[in-house]
Amino acid sequence: MSMNYRDINSSVIDRWVEEDWEWGRPISHETYVKATEGEWNVVLTPTKSVPKEWFPQFTGSKILGLAAGGGQQMPVFAALGAECTVMDYSQKQLDSELTVATREGYAIQIVKADMTQRFPFEDASFDMIFHPVSNCYIENVFHVWDECDRVLKKGGLLVAGMDNGINYVFDEEETTLKTPLPFNPLRDSRLYQECMDNDLGIQFSHTLEEQIGGQLKAGFILTDLYEDTNGSGRLHEYNVPTFIATRALKR
Repeated sequence: MSMNYRDINSSVIDRWVEEDWEWGRPISHETYVKATEGEWNVVLTPTKSVPKEWFPQFTGSKILGLAAGGGQQMPVFAALGAECTVMDYSQKQLDSELTVATREGYAIQIVKADMTQRFPFEDASFDMIFHPVSNCYIENVFHVWDECDRVLKKGGLLVAGMDNGINYVFDEEETTLKTPLPFNPLRDSRLYQECMDNDLGIQFSHTLEEQIGGQLKAGFILTDLYEDTNGSGRLHEYNVPTFIATRALKR
């Protein structure tokens, strides 16, 4: 376990993007144009679109896409008039952002950074943070919520997608209980090797106490939430929620 697990995840996600990973596939020109015309949707979790009423007025809003590279959501926000910054630890995900911005002719600040460290932004820099499912690739989520609170302006919005840990309990076919929670390969060499052998990156389960409770402890006010499924597989067929999305305000 000598290599930094975040570097492992960065390289794994880079490879997934090269292999046409669903969450690293940039939007088309047609989708961008539709967004400029007011026809758009974005996701924080696998299947459900984020409610439009969750968002602020886009024109002039400063939005941080946190671990949100891939050229999927930031181009939509730029098309709607926002000033966008994207921060990600995967260079390929950031390359996708630049590809769309160059193609469509809008400006975006692209930052390669590790969200387990202090974010490279001044206090109160953003009106909104858009944070799709990605906490599963880091061990400590409390730091992320604290940093989100720091870089948001007072009254700013944090919208986040998170898993609830259930996926990590089951085997690949989602039929058999296999691994007790918490799922933490840094504390279990067998899990670590399993993650490496199956090209999963180093992933972690997190409780709702960490995910939602962590936001509350950081000082956020929770205003709304919804649950979502995997979009496919046995758990999805049984409508088992495995993800949650939250909308929270900075005090």
